[in-house]
Amino acid sequence: MATTHHRFHTFRSVAGGRSSTLALRMTLVLAIALLLPLVAAMPATAADLTVCKAPGSLAAARAEARRLVAEIRTDLAPVEDEIRNVPFVSDLEAGRASLDQVADLLGEQYSIIRSDWGSFSHMVTRFDDPASRQFFGGIAGGEALALDLLLDAAARLGRTEEDLAAYEPKPKGQTYPSRVAWIALYGDRASAGASFLVNFAVFGENMGRVQRALIDVYGLSEEDTAFFGFFAEPIPGFEDDAIDVIAAGLLRGACPREAKRSARLLQAYELDFWQAVGE
Repeated sequence: MATTHHRFHTFRSVAGGRSSTLALRMTLVLAIALLLPLVAAMPATAADLTVCKAPGSLAAARAEARRLVAEIRTDLAPVEDEIRNVPFVSDLEAGRASLDQVADLLGEQYSIIRSDWGSFSHMVTRFDDPASRQFFGGIAGGEALALDLLLDAAARLGRTEEDLAAYEPKPKGQTYPSRVAWIALYGDRASAGASFLVNFAVFGENMGRVQRALIDVYGLSEEDTAFFGFFAEPIPGFEDDAIDVIAAGLLRGACPREAKRSARLLQAYELDFWQAVGE
């Protein structure tokens, strides 16, 4: 009898435990069912740009690329202000700089353009996705056009190509192409796309100011200064093309932190160039 009572007590305990477990499961299911619509309605959390993780889709990669570029522009705004306020450009606008200094700028650019032309051509072969080939191929083609315009501008200031080849560049004036060559050899496509997208704008802005000063203050013509105007003109579709390149890099696992670092260094070397030409 005691044994029968013990078995009945055990069965009741087990049955009661199963009932409790079932009730708990039903409660959890009901809670999940109530929470799912709330979770679905929550906005998607943007990817953490400090984490090196490939986005899940091309659309997500493009969105991340745009956020990355926006952050880089915010971070580098103080450096861009320094570039805009270099003494050389201000002196040129005030008529205090000499045309020999402008000719020396062309001497620096002669070395830079020939180096950058090779670097961007190498990027075309390294980064073989269609977006990157189009983007870097277009820049390389632009360097070829710029070299012809540079030779014309130098001739109008009395310097031949032999003079430009004999010109001894300043070390500080050549940190920029050295970094471009490093990117071409070792950088990823996201870092390259972000760096040049952010950099080209402020470079073009300063070149435009140089052109206007040479025309308005020094009496040169539009034709005389076409080299400077070439860089001052915005490239149609450049930002969207760069975003596609950055997105292609992010999809391949490129780290946003590396892109930020690359852009920061390149912009610092841009400042080096403008400071060097004024020394």
